[in-house]
Order: sequence, then C-alpha cells, then structure tokens
Amino acid sequence: MSTPAALEARGVSARLGLAEVLHGIDLSLASGRWTSIVGPNGAGKSTLLKVLAGLLAHGGEVRLHGQALSTLPGRARARRLSWLGQGVAGEGSADDLTVYDVAMLGRLPHQRWLAAPSAADRAAVERALRSTQAWDWRERPLGQLSGGERQRVLLARALAVEAELLLMDEPLANLDPPHQADWMRTVQALVAEGKTVVSVLHELNAALAADAMVVMAAGRVTHHGGCGDAATHRALEAVFDHRVAFHHVAGQWLALPH
Repeated sequence: MSTPAALEARGVSARLGLAEVLHGIDLSLASGRWTSIVGPNGAGKSTLLKVLAGLLAHGGEVRLHGQALSTLPGRARARRLSWLGQGVAGEGSADDLTVYDVAMLGRLPHQRWLAAPSAADRAAVERALRSTQAWDWRERPLGQLSGGERQRVLLARALAVEAELLLMDEPLANLDPPHQADWMRTVQALVAEGKTVVSVLHELNAALAADAMVVMAAGRVTHHGGCGDAATHRALEAVFDHRVAFHHVAGQWLALPH
C-alpha cells in the first residue's frame, strides 16, 4: 500500500521578478516521512519550498492532504503547516524579545485574539525549547544570541506549532556539527510520531539521512526517490557535474569529493 501524499504540486510554476524559476513541477511528497530537497545553487529549491508553504504566488496548484492549499483559511493553514525560513536568524525586528517569547510566537495559530497563553501553549513551548537545548537561556533577549543560538530558537518556534507538516529552508545554517546531529535526531523523532518534514539542505550527507530525496536543477525536478537508491545517487552526481561520489560507510551513505 502506498503512503498517502502530505503535499502535492500540480503543474507548479513561479516567477521571481521577470524570471521564471520553476517550470511546471509535478511532485507528490509522502506523509509521515522526511524528504530532503537538494540541488546546485539557483536550482529553485527555496522557491519551491515557499510555494509549497503557500508563501509565494505561483501557477498550478498545491494540495495539502488532498485539499487545495489556497482554500485553507490562514489560521487553519498555520496550525497544520509550520515554516522555518532561510536567513531569518539574522533579522533584528525581534531582538528585544526573550527566547521564550519568540518560541511562544509559534503558538499564535492556536490562541484566541489577545488571549493569554494556555497551559498547553506553555507546555508546547517548553518541549520545543528543551528539544533544541535553548531552555536554559529562555529569559535572554534574542539580540544577545549568536547566529547558531538564534537558529535553535527559531527552530523551537517552528516546533512549538506542533504542526503535522514542517517545511524548513536551510535549517542547519549556523549550527555546529553537534547541533546539526541534534537537529537530525529531532527530525527523526518527529517522523516517528507520524509527522511529515520537508527540508532544503546544502549538506548532502545530512540530506542522505532522509527517507526520500528530491533532486532539482534549473527550476525542475530531475529525480525523486529513496536516499539509498542507486538512481538517486546517479541523479545527484549528474546535477553536481560528477564532482561527488557516494560510498556506503558504517551503515550510511556519504557523499564525498569524486
């Protein structure tokens, strides 16, 4: 029995300014799995992820569990789909907020207008901050944190939504290797709970730990398959000009310079 689709793109195209950057993409992402999206710079990875999140105008259609994403009210969409964007760790507008308050922003889709956080909200925020090892500095202002620390707080904000689907664009940016490993364990735990994760990654070895991989080049999907499949490795070698090769080491696939 095939796994039902969490997200589907049907004939999706998108422009940035006058340039068309996505060209008629058809894609079905399985529910309850971690899918990584990879490809060279300029392939359209981040643009595709923004389209799937409903953050960018586009042609074609995106469907969330069979329902057109455009028909979902904003709050309902925000409860079901959590977003961690690229580069937000450097924004200064929230610098005066404490770590705890930033993570609590993830609970806004669950709260009534101007209502105080509930016990469920506070519990979700604590779980999220503990899972990213940010709980101990929950009272610190965001502006006092390093880039890696900020990234962990913003990840906690995304986790605090407790959405069924998480979309993350370059979530490993600014994270040192131990916290990259922590992020991977967090994702694997989410999938074990039945949640769906889609992540754009430059780190090929992290991307190879996913359940499935979407390979992109020049605004098109060139391959979609299992991370351990020989066909996936061939597609990756092709889009990276055969400058990487794949080796099975200690039970996992690694991308190494060719």
